[in-house]
Amino acid sequence: MAQGSAVRPIKFGTDGWRAIIAEDFTFANVRVCAQGLADELNASGDARKGVVVAYDTRFASERFADAVAEVMAANGITTHLVDRPTPTPAGSYAVTHLKAGGAALITASHNPGSYNGFKVKTPLGNSAPPEMVAKLEERIGQVFGGRSQVKRSRLSDAIRAGMVRKFDPIPAYLAQMERLLDLKRFRQARLKVVVDSMYGAGAGYLPALLKGANLEVEEIHGERNPAFPGFAQPEPVASNLKQLSDAVRSRAADIGLALDGDADRLGVIDETGRYLTTLEAFSLIAHHLLGRRGERGAIVCTITMSSMVERLGEKYGVDVPRTPVGFKFVGPKMLELKALMGGEESGGYAFRGHIPERDGILSGLLVLEAVVTTGKRPSELLKELHAVTGPHYFERVDLQFDEAKRGEIQKRVTEANPQEVGGLRVERIDRSDGIRLLFGGGAWTVMRFSGTEPLIRVYAEAANREQVDRLLKSLRELAGV
Repeated sequence: MAQGSAVRPIKFGTDGWRAIIAEDFTFANVRVCAQGLADELNASGDARKGVVVAYDTRFASERFADAVAEVMAANGITTHLVDRPTPTPAGSYAVTHLKAGGAALITASHNPGSYNGFKVKTPLGNSAPPEMVAKLEERIGQVFGGRSQVKRSRLSDAIRAGMVRKFDPIPAYLAQMERLLDLKRFRQARLKVVVDSMYGAGAGYLPALLKGANLEVEEIHGERNPAFPGFAQPEPVASNLKQLSDAVRSRAADIGLALDGDADRLGVIDETGRYLTTLEAFSLIAHHLLGRRGERGAIVCTITMSSMVERLGEKYGVDVPRTPVGFKFVGPKMLELKALMGGEESGGYAFRGHIPERDGILSGLLVLEAVVTTGKRPSELLKELHAVTGPHYFERVDLQFDEAKRGEIQKRVTEANPQEVGGLRVERIDRSDGIRLLFGGGAWTVMRFSGTEPLIRVYAEAANREQVDRLLKSLRELAGV
């Protein structure tokens, strides 16, 4: 048995392995994950290209990253180790910029501060696809089973030997944003923007890109604080963005943009202080790219994304393929189809010409581009969108349950076969990820289980708020929690 065996088997969820710090997320277990990744990189041949190791602002993230680098170096893999907390999209982009064989990112993204995590990226910068995840879990199991041993070097020795090379990921990433967008035009706009970085790794990035000329940028929660005070978790959802909403109103700002803990997700507050749902934000960006930029290409999205996207696909003649939840599914489908963009309900969106991976910073810039290009406020852009798609209302509720009852609850949910929910007739059932119920008029619901916490995530979208509430009430009764 490998030193420091896991309390329970290490399983990767929708994007990597996450666990509570000092309980399962220990240095020993992180080293085992690193060894499993090193074994996979050596087996695939990608090890010769080196690996990127990055980390976020969570407790001891840099020390966990050092531990990963020590293992990689001991396995003969040249390691590019960031010299500061780094957004996941910047770390992912560094893989392509440095032409590395992949990346290990120490981050728990939007999870509460007690968590940390281990994400893996491919040579293209996207999340490890399911087949790679299966190999990683198998190799990690081999380490715990004693069939492979954790190799470890001393970081200072590895740096002197040139096996670990520290680097600043900021310049290359900022240059990429300048290539993708006309940021000089942004800076000339007479706009006031408030950014909430939620104490995360994205702090400072949007101000650095936008400051100067006429545009005013104010950042809140830009300092590092692993406790994420004031937030249930560093996730840019309505319940966590009251301070941003208040700041937009009190400062008479034109828009508020929020980034999650590792800056791969976006939250948007309009000029009135209203939170735009993640479905509205994604659809608004899609409408901008298709309708104003005139770009074409498939829009890949998960089963929990808005049906507004289908309406846009019909109008502009593009396909809208659906995947299970997780960018390990979205990214490969984007590459396969050379898609224009991809997204999931959690607020993570990706775009052609960049990396096939979520980027909250670029997503926020594209929303801002729609404002700058049209001269319209976010609420007006939303009205333009609804003129094409019709009104859509959305809500997500996370239902906690007793972990001991997971089996019976999961069976009840996934095997449900309702004919009617919330007064609407079920037209189709999709069981590709949890259970998705489709109704007429673009209404739908989804129930699926969190990969990291004892939660059922319940989603509903319909043409009016009252119908959404009825759907959520009926789903809660169906789940029995």
